[in-house]
Order: sequence, then C-alpha cells, then structure tokens
Amino acid sequence: MIAYALQQLINGITLGMVYGLIAVGYTMVYGIIGMINFAHGDVFMVGAYVGIIVLTAFSGMGIAAVPVGLLVALLVSVVLCGVYGFTIERAAYRPLRGSFRLAPLISAIGMSILLENFVQTSQGAKDRAIPEPIPGGFKIMQQHGFVVQMSYMQIAIIVTTLVTLGIFTYIVTKTPLGRAMRAIEQDAKMAALLGVNTNRVISLTFVIGSALAAVAGIMFLSYYGVINFFIGFNAGIKAFTAAVLGGIGSLPGAVLGGLLIGLIEAFWSGYATIAYKDVAVYSILAIVLMFMPTGLLGRADIEKV
Repeated sequence: MIAYALQQLINGITLGMVYGLIAVGYTMVYGIIGMINFAHGDVFMVGAYVGIIVLTAFSGMGIAAVPVGLLVALLVSVVLCGVYGFTIERAAYRPLRGSFRLAPLISAIGMSILLENFVQTSQGAKDRAIPEPIPGGFKIMQQHGFVVQMSYMQIAIIVTTLVTLGIFTYIVTKTPLGRAMRAIEQDAKMAALLGVNTNRVISLTFVIGSALAAVAGIMFLSYYGVINFFIGFNAGIKAFTAAVLGGIGSLPGAVLGGLLIGLIEAFWSGYATIAYKDVAVYSILAIVLMFMPTGLLGRADIEKV
C-alpha cells in the first residue's frame, strides 16, 4: 500500500536525521586523527538528559512556553556537551595520541563507561519521560482507511537537522577553522609546520562533534519522549554503523549512512518484524562492505611514504 510505505518513509527519514547528526561526529574525529571516539554515543545520551532536566525545570517553574524551553534546553545541552567533548579529547586522546592505536580506543571505552555510570548514579536507572513537546500534525493523504500523517515534531526535527548541517557545512568549507581541519586531515605534520595549531583544531573538532550529538539528543528526547542511561550505547553503535556504511571520514557519507539506517529500520519494522531490525541493519552493512570496503562515499586511504 502506497500510503503505508509513505508513512514509513517519513518515519525513516526522521530517525535517519538523528543518526546522521551523531555519525557526523564520529566521522569528523576519524577524518582528522584517524581514531574512533567510542564515547560519542554517550555524549549524545548526556545531551538528552540535559534536555530533560531543563524542560522539567521549566515545567516546575510554571513556564508553559514549549518553544522557549526547547531552545534553552538545546543551548544548554550544546554548551555542556561541548565541554564534555573537550574534556574527552584532553583526558582520553591527547595524552595517547602518539601511543599505539589500541590505547586511545581503550581510553575512549573507559570514558564511555564513566559517562554511563555517572548518569546512572546521578539520574537513576529508571526511564525518564516527558510529554510530547509539540503535539499535533497534519494529514498528507488517506488510502483504504490508512491516514498518512506528519507530526509537527517530525517537521521540527528535519528542519533543525538541515539547519544544523547547513551551519556545520559552512564552518567546514568557508571558515579558517574549516580550512585548518581539512589541512590536518590531509597531512597533520605539514599543517603544523605551516603554523596550524593542531591541538586547538583537534579540540574544537571534538567540541563541534559533541555539539552535534547534543542537538541529536534533544531531538531524540523530543521525538520519543522516553530516555534512559543506556540509549547512548544503542544509538552510538547505529550511528557508527551509519558512518561506516556511508564511508568513514566522509561527512556527506555520514549523513547518507544515517538516512539509510533510519530507512532500513523503519521499513523492516513496518513490513517484517521489529525484533530483527538491528539484524537487518548490520546484515546490509556487511553486504555493502563486501563489495565496497570503503563504504558508499568513502575513499581509499593513500599511505604516505
């Protein structure tokens, strides 16, 4: 049925936008220092918890202006998650940058466990929930009694993601910071010799990636309304899969991978069984990598000699 497929398409795009934002953070860090920040998913989780704390505080003060509360939650989450990203780079990556490649990976996993346990201890292990911030929506079409709807929250998520990615694209392509990022990605030693402050640029890369994860966390909270301290692991693995599927190190590939993961989950859940949607995602990833080892938009590494 066309109407049902259209509904799943809308749901998949909405979910894929969230995955794409998180995946961009993964691929940014990998593109610049060649390492995977496995604490990134937990930064996303922290962003969602900051959002629910701010929104609960607004509700407790009797402030009913939902758009204002969401905006404040978004700004506070971006700032705090940016600080977390900066701290992760300084504590878990910079001291080990010249070490063997497994050391930063182990350190990042340690930071992930630290963030999870910190949130579990401070916020509790039970699910936290909020009412839908922006209720309602509009009907797109109706077929055989099935109504295709697009909620205002889905529109807000798609618009927010596109605006955020637009700002990020401008930073990467049009600003001195973006040029420095691209220079370090191509040759960090040469960039340093030409006067680029590599430590500063790498720290800012972690900050920007964490800010994107914070935006994704607020959108996830607003869309599903229920979070717990473990959502960072699940969403982080899916976003990492999206980055690999699109081509690790490729920013457009991260967004494309996120959209594909969201669509695969939505259509599999709608037409097959939701219990095996993760199996479908990882199976398709394995198939793609068999024939395209660098992902859909990735490029093969050229070893410098």
